[in-house]
Amino acid sequence: MVSLQNSIDKTGCNPTFTLTHRFTMTLIQSILLGIVQGLTEFLPVSSSAHLVIVPHLLGWQIPTEQVFIFDVLVQLGTLAAVIVYFWKTLWAILRSMVTGLLNRKPLAEFDSRLGWYLILATIPAGILGILIKDQVESAFNSLLATGLFLLVTAAILIAAERWGRKIRKLESMTWLDALITGLFQAISIFPGISRSGSTIAGGMSRGLDRPDAARFSFLMSIPVMLAAGLIAGIDLVNLPGVKGFLPVVFAGFIAAAIVGYASIHCLLRFLAHRSMNGFAVYCILIGAITVISTYVR
Repeated sequence: MVSLQNSIDKTGCNPTFTLTHRFTMTLIQSILLGIVQGLTEFLPVSSSAHLVIVPHLLGWQIPTEQVFIFDVLVQLGTLAAVIVYFWKTLWAILRSMVTGLLNRKPLAEFDSRLGWYLILATIPAGILGILIKDQVESAFNSLLATGLFLLVTAAILIAAERWGRKIRKLESMTWLDALITGLFQAISIFPGISRSGSTIAGGMSRGLDRPDAARFSFLMSIPVMLAAGLIAGIDLVNLPGVKGFLPVVFAGFIAAAIVGYASIHCLLRFLAHRSMNGFAVYCILIGAITVISTYVR
């Protein structure tokens, strides 16, 4: 919380102002939000939406200067989860990319191509995130916008299930597939539009089957969440009293990492046999309740 204290200097003439911060997010709140983040980051229901909605529903008064930074930094917990889960794949990609560059054949092997496709898919979200950073931060404080964007997520999921061919494997991916999937990721920077849901839908729109679209989606999350975490880290360093906030953030990080790892495993098994329509229904219900509750308040 920010408080402004008016004081008079020694001359008795000129008022000076001291800005002090009192962090009001508690350890329990951080852990609960970390669990929410871990559960919803990889499920196509928008983790950012739930990080906005849950504090509102529970009546938590968390300072706005903490909300966006905490939400981004707690994503580093799920970033750790996806790195640990796919570490063999990531190592194969890095090794193949280096070998390809040394042999001057960067696209000769599939793992190398996949690495370059991940970089390509990251560019749209990176550009949009830089251009509209302020608008995104404002959206994180808008319950109405979050509810409306959840309805957008539902529409994206339904469209992917309705029109996606779901027959191609990841090995058949092209640079155009990666770019289009990256465009889907770009719109997910707003709270309420699920990053995993939109990118899985993007892959399905290009004909990828659900599990392979999900694998590419999870791998795509690594550079985006890492970049967002670095940016939030810079903002965090510039906040007075940051040392008092770090233990709180770390608790949420651990909770998100543990729960996120389990969520990846469960979702991949789920998508091998079932559609995302159930998640779409969930987004419609939560989005509608959020919008209605906003007008009631």
